[in-house]
Amino acid sequence: MKIPQSAKILLTAAICGGAIFLVTNVYFAGTAMPFVFFTLTLASVILVLFRVGRSWLDLLFVGVAAALLAVISVWHFHYQPNWESCVSFVGLASLVVLGLRAVWTEGEKQKLLALAFAPSFLFAAFMVCAGAVLERTQLWHRKVLDLYLFSFDASLHVQLAFLMGQLYSMWPWFRSIGTALYIGLPIPLAMVYSGQLIRDRKKAYPAMAALLLTGPIGILFYNLFPALGPAHIFLQDFPWHPMSTLQAAHLLREPIAVKGVQNAIPSLHIAWVLLAWWYSRGLSVWERGIALTFVIFTVFATLGTGEHYFIDLVVAYPFSVMMQSLCAFPMRWAARERVTGMLYGLLLTLLWLVMLGQSPKVFWISPVIPWACCLLTVGSAIYLHRKLEAATELAVQRQSESPAEMAVALS
Repeated sequence: MKIPQSAKILLTAAICGGAIFLVTNVYFAGTAMPFVFFTLTLASVILVLFRVGRSWLDLLFVGVAAALLAVISVWHFHYQPNWESCVSFVGLASLVVLGLRAVWTEGEKQKLLALAFAPSFLFAAFMVCAGAVLERTQLWHRKVLDLYLFSFDASLHVQLAFLMGQLYSMWPWFRSIGTALYIGLPIPLAMVYSGQLIRDRKKAYPAMAALLLTGPIGILFYNLFPALGPAHIFLQDFPWHPMSTLQAAHLLREPIAVKGVQNAIPSLHIAWVLLAWWYSRGLSVWERGIALTFVIFTVFATLGTGEHYFIDLVVAYPFSVMMQSLCAFPMRWAARERVTGMLYGLLLTLLWLVMLGQSPKVFWISPVIPWACCLLTVGSAIYLHRKLEAATELAVQRQSESPAEMAVALS
């Protein structure tokens, strides 16, 4: 679709004006930019831009735009930029350049750049808003349910979060790598989406939708079972002074009043990297290797940093299947594999939340029960993911076939 010249001018003014507004906004400059996770979210736009653009001229434009935004922000607020703000300026400049190129480029290239710009903008916007929303949930839920999650982890007779936290304490290099990949989550998401956007646009659409919707839908589940993570509950006792299994078995499970960001279950970090790994199918070996590396070290980091209980990671599996099924666009809504995946993911995620909150004693009958539940959950999620993936591939192939080829295939 050809954009009228007047509309292009208005869009250009909106993009440039929006960037200037952000770097002179108190909340953005004072809260969002210093937040490392948001900084890396903006940095991931650089990857998207040069993946779909591949132009040295873009590098020049980004450098000039970043310098201008930095000058405007520093002049407005009179502060000394740190590395987070510098990376944020470069990332925001990349978003501006990506948007302007999408406006002024013509033909099929314009569509490609627009599809790169829109999710990058939406994901960055979500990250800005998510912090405010999660802070608001603390007012809605004065008490958290961490003791129920800790009780389940202890019923395994192996407190994995505390053990991983001890490894993090003993091996600083291990902690540094894990933490870097943990906060670097936006990188594999941008890599996988932009890779599929170039390779096969029909696969990029579901990936884009699933990665974008995981955040807001996950926040809804946070409100169903508000919890913080063991590091926020046990404080100085994490990770070297865990309760004994006997103490945990007799622990009084009740809601407790502790302030903090309630983003424990399901672990959205695990859900995002799982989806990135699943959607990386068909990309190069090195891209798949990076995605898998993020999966492995994110598992370590979610536990080692004390931000999550082990059960948070387990519940992320059916939640991820639900998201993948919800966004399996090449398939009909009524397709068996899609409906099965959505119902399985939703119901099993809710069942876990109900069992953890209402029937925690069941898991203490024998350690076999919680371990079997975890293995069954993860195994069934992987099985349904593969079934859904195969069905999606078949749907894509059928959409690509001509009517004559479809008639031959169905005869």
